[in-house]
Amino acid sequence: MVAKLVELVREAAAEARLVARSYPSGCSADALPWAVIKRFDDDVRGRVERDPRIEDGRDQVLIAAVTLAEAAPDEDRAPERERLVKAINDLEWVTVSRGIANRAAAALGYGEAGGRLRDAG
Repeated sequence: MVAKLVELVREAAAEARLVARSYPSGCSADALPWAVIKRFDDDVRGRVERDPRIEDGRDQVLIAAVTLAEAAPDEDRAPERERLVKAINDLEWVTVSRGIANRAAAALGYGEAGGRLRDAG
């Protein structure tokens, strides 16, 4: 079953949302995009088949994080923060709905290669 991989996607998204909501506390503007996407890259990205929709979702998270990081400190950052949270939510959704476990995931015991995450999500 790919349930463990789905759990990792959900945990990565939850951690990313925490980083987004707590910014600027905890990391610099230069580090924000990588802090937001780190868990996804470490735990998920190399364990699902490459899919342009997932990669586009990841890119949107990075773009939204850069936009938040570049917002002037005296500005209301709420709109940028919400765009980042939405991008994270979208990446979580597209990964669970479209993701397919690869051989690396199977080798770690996350289900059979070719297993669809949506079947466990």
